[in-house]
Amino acid sequence: MRITWLGHSSFKIESGKSVIIMDPFLSGNPAQASYLAQAGNDIAALYEGATHVVLTHGHDDHVGDTVQICKATGAKLIANFDLAMWLSKQGVEDIDPGNTGGTLMQEGFSVTFTQAQHSSAHLDEAGMSHNLGNANGIVMHFVEGDDAGKSVYHMGDTDIFGDMALIEELHQPQIGLVPIGDRFTMGGAVAALACRRYFNFKAVLPCHYGSFPVLAQNADLFKSAMKVEKDKNSDIVHTPALNEGVEL
Repeated sequence: MRITWLGHSSFKIESGKSVIIMDPFLSGNPAQASYLAQAGNDIAALYEGATHVVLTHGHDDHVGDTVQICKATGAKLIANFDLAMWLSKQGVEDIDPGNTGGTLMQEGFSVTFTQAQHSSAHLDEAGMSHNLGNANGIVMHFVEGDDAGKSVYHMGDTDIFGDMALIEELHQPQIGLVPIGDRFTMGGAVAALACRRYFNFKAVLPCHYGSFPVLAQNADLFKSAMKVEKDKNSDIVHTPALNEGVEL
């Protein structure tokens, strides 16, 4: 399995025949500005071969380029019901909606919607907020090929919450994609506490940082806090550079 950080909370997960793009905030992401300028503002290379787009919630910095990606590649959209229905009106044809607690079977992997402590809405041009279902985390279990038995938990945008213990009990996720930016999600120290207290991750990739000025600009606090238990956590944090991947 190869996981590439595309900035903010967006990841590309490549496993077998599947190329999964999560929360594809690409063209509007300040962290991608330099790359896109050099690429002639063409984001196609970032989502090339996409087979699925998976969304945690409906904020613009997570929905991002979903419509363009799905139209260009024919990728299947997986999102909560309200968000999927809204995006179908924007031109996304292949949708697979779910909701909190539900599991959707795909070819080679499953997708389960977990809870997250956050909001989920779209702001229209008048500044009015329109609800787009619940904010979620996403757990994916892979069942085929070399990645059979592997599991990934994208926490979405969230604070720490006690029922993370149930997510661990139900799913035992091996790889965590964890928001650390503060202000709109938990910050680095609390995110590290969530990882240490509730999960037995084999690998963690922090996200939701280094994009907007109001967010944490690096993962230093998170990495430092993860080293509280040095024998357990010191070597599981991966912080790939933007648009670089890690093999897990």
